[in-house]
Amino acid sequence: MTSENKPIINQVQVGSILGPIWFIGWLFTLAFANLAGWQILFSIVIWPYYLGLAVR
Repeated sequence: MTSENKPIINQVQVGSILGPIWFIGWLFTLAFANLAGWQILFSIVIWPYYLGLAVR
C-alpha cells in the first residue's frame, strides 16, 4: 500500500480564542465601570490601549 497516512494534529488558532476573550473582558469593563453612551464608544479605542500597556 502506497497511501500516506499522516497523523492529524489539532491546532488551536490563537486569534479564534483571543477575540471572544477580548469581547468578554470589554463587556465586563463596561459593566464594572458603569459606562454609558459616548463613554462606551470611547472605550472601544481606549481599553485595548491600556490593556496593551498593562500586558507589556
